[in-house]
Amino acid sequence: MRPDTPAEHADHIAEAERLLRTATRYPEDAEPLLLQAAAHLELADERGRASALYDRLLAGTPTNPHLIKSLQAANLWEYGHEAEARALITGVRTAAPHDAAVWETIAETLEAHDELEAAHECFTQGAKLLIRPDEDISLATAALLTGRHRVRRMLGAPHDDWDMVADTRHTGGIPLDELHDPKRLWALGSDNPAELRAEIARLRAELGERRAALSRPFPVAVLHWPTSELAELLAAYPTLTSEYPSHAEHLDAIEASLRDLATSGTPNLGIVTASVPSYEAFAASERATPSSPSLLAEYATTLAARGKAAPWPPTRSEPCWCGSTKPYVDCHGTP
Repeated sequence: MRPDTPAEHADHIAEAERLLRTATRYPEDAEPLLLQAAAHLELADERGRASALYDRLLAGTPTNPHLIKSLQAANLWEYGHEAEARALITGVRTAAPHDAAVWETIAETLEAHDELEAAHECFTQGAKLLIRPDEDISLATAALLTGRHRVRRMLGAPHDDWDMVADTRHTGGIPLDELHDPKRLWALGSDNPAELRAEIARLRAELGERRAALSRPFPVAVLHWPTSELAELLAAYPTLTSEYPSHAEHLDAIEASLRDLATSGTPNLGIVTASVPSYEAFAASERATPSSPSLLAEYATTLAARGKAAPWPPTRSEPCWCGSTKPYVDCHGTP
């Protein structure tokens, strides 16, 4: 969990303080907010404060302790606590979580400290856990294959089947073999201005792709009311019936809206799940009436900003976003 890709001259301390205040106001969302605050503190080189936030989260009952431990390991290693970082990484690997972000974080931590063999083992271990022959490869899992490709290139290992998959999934203008060529590092020490300019151009292209992959901006999110919540909402606020004639139409409208947005080129789409108590609390905080249709969009945006959005679309074999437990391709993912 990283913050939105920040501006080059962002005030990371101020942003971290804002997130800490927001976490106090919304304790139910404290975990993602504190993780983002810790990331900003790392960018401000306040690694001790970031470590304290990670410890604070781990002292409670976090929803994703392995991710927090992996981020803490990366942070600790950067400011001289290598032994503790290695212990955390070993513990995470032993737990073998089914979370691509965790494996990517610990593998890249090892890679950043020239532990290439260990990084390769982590990328591979994560890929073996998460990739199934009969399922589509998600974007997060594809990132593991890209990192694995990069490390194998630096180790001089020959291409294998997963390297070919990484090549196929890569959409950038520069092939992965060129992006991950160790000789590019040597070019940065060249005295030839033309070589330096060419390498800087390649690095900029790679950085742009990397930022796009890692960025977690607030998505354009559509509000989803589960069956029981929508029934409760309409019973309490019947004026909203015009917005939601039936639950089936509500679900169809969500999928149609998201497909229209995707067709128009809107990136980073998501779905936020609503509940009546949460909606009423939001209305009270805004000093607005819950029966106002205009408040629904603001509520969706606020949930997304608080890290509540699930990315859309799921892969074909993942459960549908509507909660039916059917694979997406057999439910709302049907053309």
